[in-house]
Amino acid sequence: MSQALYRKYRSKSLDEVVGQTHITDILARAIKAGRISHAYLLTGPRGVGKTSVARILAHEINHLPYSDESTHLDIIEIDAASNNGVEDVRDLREKVQIAPVSAAKKVYIIDEVHMLSKAAFNALLKTLEEPPEHIVFILATTDVDKLPATIISRTQRYGFRAISEADAIKHLRYIADEEHIIIDDASLKLIANRGDGSFRDSISLLDQLANLSVPQKGITPDLIEAALGLAPTKIVKKIIEAVENRDIANIAQLLETTIANGISAVTLTEQLTYTTRDNIVSKPQLLPLLDGLLDVAKSSQPQLKLLAVLGSAALEHKPSKTAALSTSVFEVTATIEELSKQAVKAKPAMPRTNHFQAIVSPALAPEVSSVETLEPESTPVLKQRGTRSEAVSTEDTSGAKSVSIDFDWKALVEHTRQTYVALYSVLSKCDHKQLGNTLTLYTKSTFYKKKLDDQKYSSHLYEALKATGSYGLIVHTIPTPMPPRSIQAAAVAAMMGGGEEVTLS
Repeated sequence: MSQALYRKYRSKSLDEVVGQTHITDILARAIKAGRISHAYLLTGPRGVGKTSVARILAHEINHLPYSDESTHLDIIEIDAASNNGVEDVRDLREKVQIAPVSAAKKVYIIDEVHMLSKAAFNALLKTLEEPPEHIVFILATTDVDKLPATIISRTQRYGFRAISEADAIKHLRYIADEEHIIIDDASLKLIANRGDGSFRDSISLLDQLANLSVPQKGITPDLIEAALGLAPTKIVKKIIEAVENRDIANIAQLLETTIANGISAVTLTEQLTYTTRDNIVSKPQLLPLLDGLLDVAKSSQPQLKLLAVLGSAALEHKPSKTAALSTSVFEVTATIEELSKQAVKAKPAMPRTNHFQAIVSPALAPEVSSVETLEPESTPVLKQRGTRSEAVSTEDTSGAKSVSIDFDWKALVEHTRQTYVALYSVLSKCDHKQLGNTLTLYTKSTFYKKKLDDQKYSSHLYEALKATGSYGLIVHTIPTPMPPRSIQAAAVAAMMGGGEEVTLS
């Protein structure tokens, strides 16, 4: 039976660990100097080498050779997910008193330590704080937030990072060459991307695709997309191009075709997010699209949410040209000497004029022009190079503009009272302000803002807006009272540290 690639190419020494040099270098120096701690805590995402480093460290501490099949009586590995009770920890406390059989240290590796119960943590606390001289604990977890602070403070903590795309591609290329797997760079990048920073996931995906590929063609992007249920890369690029071209009809058609082919809206959103992120430096105008895509997965109707996000990004106004783009560019041709002389010369006196001369009528202009004027000093010569406005086309004014949507606040509140009582209890306490197609809700407190931002409440609010004929409004929530309309009232509120405007009948 063949061995899985992620097990076959598991690191056997600290030098072989990829992408975690900030940890392996420190551990190697500590072992070389003989400074061994009584407890280590390895944290980080899945598939980045925590368990491998724990096993390597256990063998290095005892100066034992390590291979994937090696076992030793003094290196005990415990899965906290299946041994998470207080009785298991009490049994451990009794066993740690026994001296090692042949090694210098008895090492306990507790994987997924965050799965221990609260009582088990309390039972382990004293032993972890003051273990016997011959005991070393190595704890590993993917969820450090679930660990008590008292456990973390009694260990040396090492945070593992997600594997960078460059390191993943390099390591996958090495494995593909060793296994004689035919694969191009574009496919390697796609596999590393889908691995999401996990070596184990990336290598397992490579192993799976190697079994599906045709020996002559090898692994191709088309094969990866078909195997993982991804949208074709050209479709993803066409959708982004349609957003840039403000082609709403093309966006809707591409989405409908993609969804009809069995590709989920969440998967398509992930692909659009990755592609937009990779192009954000060259296309900063896609930032609003990237921001909107992050909310699609949270929606109860991701397909409609994705369409709304893409449509809103397409209807965004183009950034206006700055004045600097349309001003003339001049070239200074004066020498340094001329500029120096001009800088130290005294400013010439302006010709004297009285009030009558300043407001003289056009008929008397020839007589007034006889007033002696000063000859201009020699000044640096400015030659016009040409304006940028000749090279840049004028701003397209045919783009979509913000359209005001009919909105009835009382009808919305009444509809929620009859249909969504929980939403009504929050909405009735809010102030509102509509500007174009944007509705701002002033919730007056962070508690109510969190309620309205919750997926359940936001979906009900969306349905209520649709039912009352206000479909298309963009809703923003602000956890403060609505600012006073009067300048004087706003000034008083600022002096008093805040306030709410109340209208008396």
